[in-house]
Amino acid sequence: MQTFRNQYLLDLTNAPSIEVLWDMHTRKMAEYGFDRLLYGFTYYRTETSLGDPNDFLMLTNHDPAYTDEFVGKELYKNAPMTRWAMENEGVASWRLIGEMAEQGALTDQEMAVVGFNQKMGVTAGYTISFKAVSARSKGAIALTAKRGMSQTDVEEIWAEKGNEIVAMNNVAHLKILTLPFTGIGKKLTARQREALEWVGDGKTTQDIALLMGLTPATVEKHLRLAREALNVETTAQAVLKAAFQNQMFVLDL
Repeated sequence: MQTFRNQYLLDLTNAPSIEVLWDMHTRKMAEYGFDRLLYGFTYYRTETSLGDPNDFLMLTNHDPAYTDEFVGKELYKNAPMTRWAMENEGVASWRLIGEMAEQGALTDQEMAVVGFNQKMGVTAGYTISFKAVSARSKGAIALTAKRGMSQTDVEEIWAEKGNEIVAMNNVAHLKILTLPFTGIGKKLTARQREALEWVGDGKTTQDIALLMGLTPATVEKHLRLAREALNVETTAQAVLKAAFQNQMFVLDL
């Protein structure tokens, strides 16, 4: 079993894309009883917000009937475990939700989200809030247990396998941070990316035109389209956002 787990972690760290990694990880977590996952990460967190949803990296294998409401209508903003993840790092059992409700510690909006989750069969599980890599970043994953499982069932699994489940999710999270992603925005073209890379290296438009064999006007066009694709106003913001999304200096595999 130890060799099997080690092979999974090796395969995970060698995943060439987020799509491949996510497929591997959802199948692995299902083996532990968690068949629905919701992962979120942002570089744009503030004290009161997770930033613009268009800038999130969000991965899930929940049914669209659930995500259309929970994500699409931003119910996650009032989910009790979202609040917990914003304020904490580590692991929390969803038993916490019932305890908070009994203590009257949930707002009306949070209780409404709890009711929606119950209706959709999202009732038992664990949340992992990952250690932040900066003051503006936050990542977390919600592991939802299979329908029919109680929180008591989940606690029994966690007592035996919790450490390895956390380790696997930590590795998945750290690997995700190294892979290119685009959020809701568009993927940069090769020319747009190259132009931004030269800007990141401190080159002027004239320099970039010579290096790329283009006219300055064409370089400016590539930079404008890159800003539009990344939904930012300045080229400096585009360089920063592309770097956050690992779209800079990537290998074309």
